[in-house]
Amino acid sequence: MIFSKSTKKRLKIFSLIAIVASVIFFFIYNNLQKNVVYFYAPQEIKNLTNIPSNKIRIGGLVKEGSIKKNNNTYVFIITDYKNEIFVEYNGLLPNLFIEGKSTVAEGVLKDKKYFIASTILAKHDENYMPPEVANSLKKDKLNK
Repeated sequence: MIFSKSTKKRLKIFSLIAIVASVIFFFIYNNLQKNVVYFYAPQEIKNLTNIPSNKIRIGGLVKEGSIKKNNNTYVFIITDYKNEIFVEYNGLLPNLFIEGKSTVAEGVLKDKKYFIASTILAKHDENYMPPEVANSLKKDKLNK
């Protein structure tokens, strides 16, 4: 096949655009995969077969009377009324963080009963609860 000069030029430009688009897509996909943070409720953590090594989020209610403070380190329990997980957090807690209210902690799961948090996310107002936590709590109450 013999191509004209303009056809060869268009083919080179199209090939260059395809290569650049592929490289951009690869970098975006890689960054998204590295930055995805999965959410788990205490029941889901109990049912895990393998403990994830990357950063995750857990959510539930802060168990009444469970907050213990030692210097700037807090240890408390997140519960869904059936399952509990101990959370250790080093830092300042948000002002809206209180016992009996929902919270989400982001960090690394040490084992199925112990979580080391790097961030504590507090709710916006008294009525707010993350949808995943609300659904998990509803399921647990129905199963009682």
